[in-house]
Amino acid sequence: MRQYTAVVNPTAGAAGSAAALLAVARLLREAGAALETEYSRSLAHAQELARRAGEQGRVVLAVGGDGIAGGIGGALSGTGALLGLVPAGRGNDFARALGLPTDPAALADVLLHHEPRAVDTIQLESAVHDRTVVLGSVYAGVDALANRHANRAKLLRGAASYYAGGLRAVTTWRPARYRVTVDGREHPHSGYTVVAANSGSYGSGRLIAPDARLDDGLLDIVMIGEAPRRLFFALMNDLKSGTHVDRPQVRILRGREIRIEADREVPYGADGEVEAALPVTARVLPGSLRVLC
Repeated sequence: MRQYTAVVNPTAGAAGSAAALLAVARLLREAGAALETEYSRSLAHAQELARRAGEQGRVVLAVGGDGIAGGIGGALSGTGALLGLVPAGRGNDFARALGLPTDPAALADVLLHHEPRAVDTIQLESAVHDRTVVLGSVYAGVDALANRHANRAKLLRGAASYYAGGLRAVTTWRPARYRVTVDGREHPHSGYTVVAANSGSYGSGRLIAPDARLDDGLLDIVMIGEAPRRLFFALMNDLKSGTHVDRPQVRILRGREIRIEADREVPYGADGEVEAALPVTARVLPGSLRVLC
């Protein structure tokens, strides 16, 4: 029988995280599993708690959204420790990519009985993030600005906060000139964003990279070029189904390593929490994380 340590950030979505964990915890304990709960003071503290539990051979449950999932998953990458997710955040995009159920009974069954799957992670290198590891995607441009607005929204949650954040970001954005280098080959780009995706969706279910796979050892690189604002809003709507990839303003590349630079200060983000400014280098770490899904 597996033993579990749930890591919860009590300051981020506390009510939702507590409710999600309680429903699953009861089912795990009824099945005979041992479960401890740790409350973190910060993301760094959550990572420390996760590493310690992993070293003890316990399954680490990241309780919350993409921020804590990415932070804990990054901390466990390359260690051989086993990660489980209890989705309770605004976006839950990595849980979506793993196909995790939202029903507590079905999720408990996954955590109790399913075999681990080895998935890729992304290592970041920049002036701010020295070898930081994240899970889902790295995005540099208007979407990073939109995510910043969404994280600071007080009255909106879920997809509504991302949509409102996107509207606010687009109204003030002017296209940036990027220098994108993929596996040593340079690709000039001017426009709204560059996304290096390990998983298909970001921003609460927006299907930015429909063909991305978590275990193919590659990043799907999506570059959205210059377009009139009215067309960009239509393109944003296409993200619900992934049909934006058919538009001429969108270019898709694949590679193992990407360096993103720009001619001005451009923000980048990752997994809902990482915030900094370009330049940044992202490289895939194939099969580096074991996760229950």
